[in-house]
Amino acid sequence: PGERLSIGFQIFIAESKEAAMQQAGQYYEENMKMFGGLRLVRALSDEQIVAMRDPKLAVNAKLPRIEDAVAAGGFLAGTPGEIIDRLKAVEKRYPGLNRVSCGMALGTPLNVALDQLEIFAKEVMPAFKPLA
Repeated sequence: PGERLSIGFQIFIAESKEAAMQQAGQYYEENMKMFGGLRLVRALSDEQIVAMRDPKLAVNAKLPRIEDAVAAGGFLAGTPGEIIDRLKAVEKRYPGLNRVSCGMALGTPLNVALDQLEIFAKEVMPAFKPLA
């Protein structure tokens, strides 16, 4: 009783999934560099974390890309309709889900973040009912 089930995603909305990944990719990579060394990116091995610190090694470290994060489901990229579809699928899979947190990679410029939040508020949020 009183417990809340919550899940979080990083998101980026654009005119297509490919455009969203291309635009968000640079922010995703910077976010990974920032948090990888702190061991907060579970997809990174110890060897990859060490390699990230050296540009010569990083090239061959097979670091996760935004495409990998989107394929794994932790990063939602696409049109407002595609974001709604993914979130509706999560809602259906986890019927006890009370809250979804959506944010952007740290390092996303303020003007881009504000544009993303406006699109999310106007085009994605209306597809979901508020909690009673």
